[in-house]
Amino acid sequence: MTNPDHDVIIIGAGLSGIGVARYLKVECPDKDFAILETKPRMGGTWDLFRYPGIRSDSDMHTMGYAFKPWKNAKAISDGGSILNYVKETSREYGIDDHILYEHKVQRADYDTSTALWTLTVETPEGTKTMTARFILSCAGYYRHDEGYLPDFPGYDSFKGQLVHPQFWPEDLDHAGKKVAIIGSGATAVTLTPTLAEKAAHVWQIQRTPTYVINRPAKDRIGNILKTIFPGKLGYWLTRWKIIWAGRLRRKKFVSDIKGMKKLLIGGVGKELAQDVPDWQDHFTPPYWPGQQRICVVPDGDMFETLRQKKATMVTGEIETFTETGLRMQDGTEIEADIIVTATGLVLETLGGAQYAVDGQDVDPGKLLVYKGFMYSNMPNLIYVTGYTNASWTLKVDLVAEYACRLLKHMGEKGYVQAVPRAGSEDFATISTAIKFTSGYFLRVRDRLPKHGTAFPWVHEQEYFWDRKTLKRGKVDDGSLDFSTEGKAVVFPPEQRCDDTVEMAAE
Repeated sequence: MTNPDHDVIIIGAGLSGIGVARYLKVECPDKDFAILETKPRMGGTWDLFRYPGIRSDSDMHTMGYAFKPWKNAKAISDGGSILNYVKETSREYGIDDHILYEHKVQRADYDTSTALWTLTVETPEGTKTMTARFILSCAGYYRHDEGYLPDFPGYDSFKGQLVHPQFWPEDLDHAGKKVAIIGSGATAVTLTPTLAEKAAHVWQIQRTPTYVINRPAKDRIGNILKTIFPGKLGYWLTRWKIIWAGRLRRKKFVSDIKGMKKLLIGGVGKELAQDVPDWQDHFTPPYWPGQQRICVVPDGDMFETLRQKKATMVTGEIETFTETGLRMQDGTEIEADIIVTATGLVLETLGGAQYAVDGQDVDPGKLLVYKGFMYSNMPNLIYVTGYTNASWTLKVDLVAEYACRLLKHMGEKGYVQAVPRAGSEDFATISTAIKFTSGYFLRVRDRLPKHGTAFPWVHEQEYFWDRKTLKRGKVDDGSLDFSTEGKAVVFPPEQRCDDTVEMAAE
């Protein structure tokens, strides 16, 4: 059997990639690994986004790693502190030396005859190939080199400055300027109060409202627990307090969705009813809680900005950009010196690289999700993504732990290949239900891997389900196909990029 360059290649040196690398270091010290990072720096999202006020949109006691306490007093924390946390983790566990920067994976080809992945990688010195037995993809879920921008009428006619938050200019001066922010998600909710501190005025323009909730930036009880029980115990207690509160909240969504909607909207009313007469027009979403992420407003900063009239909410359709700003379909004219298009992300699977198995190119939109961390008929590949309804890293920790259990199991048994095999009968169970309705998801839904309705192709966005499946479930439960040598993978017609191409294995 051919020896690879590395036992494992991790793709991405962001929050997920560094966390996964730590688990490999501690749980599988015999495994040689490298981390391939496209950018010249680590940090992923927390290095890429540099707009004013960038912060976490969930609690850092659960978005932090299970193994490393979050010591900052602020649970809803700034992006710089999160980036430092990632870098500190890398240094503490000796991960820095494993990272190869400016290494962008263009292709990944798996050969079942050797049970190896061959990666084609673009580097500053040119294109090179690297081989590995296993890939752990921590490339995230969106394109870093492109943000979503709708085809706005008249976009090029605007004479002021246009900015996308994903590519924020370091020298942008908004002091004393009129700023229009287009968007309703976490980025817009962050930018509105932050820019309003120095801007002449800020307009936040949204097509539809979002659920927004006031939450203290500091977890008072959590900080008390960490003071009484310093170190890992206080962090562990705080973490579980938040996990259980989240579970109870999600159960409430299911049992009394109408009541939860009333509660969330009512909370905004308590903040704004006396000072913003039309607040309901801007904070009553047309969808149910849980169908999109709920935006957190730390210490009510956005509400305070609206109460002080430093910012104005505008809800409706944009008719056109003008030379001086925007015109809404109802005729409202908004003058602006700067327009910020906080209009969302462009989703992609596996970092946008082209994958192939035995010469057959893989179409991500024709894959089935296996237990939320592998894909149908893709050998020796685990992808690492987080939750849409809870902190990202809760899932990352579970998948990383499982990956180490899987690698150790394969080593003990002499296996070189693990495949979640799927046939035509499995593709007949694809779920058509739409549980998540955010625009960035719906825009590319047809190009994303599919969820099934039966185990192991069902995928629950539920931490306790994942703990049962990934942390306590057997690695060899009969749903993975293990082999001591490379074993051909036969793609069913439903998964092939081109039905006219015959697989060599057939």
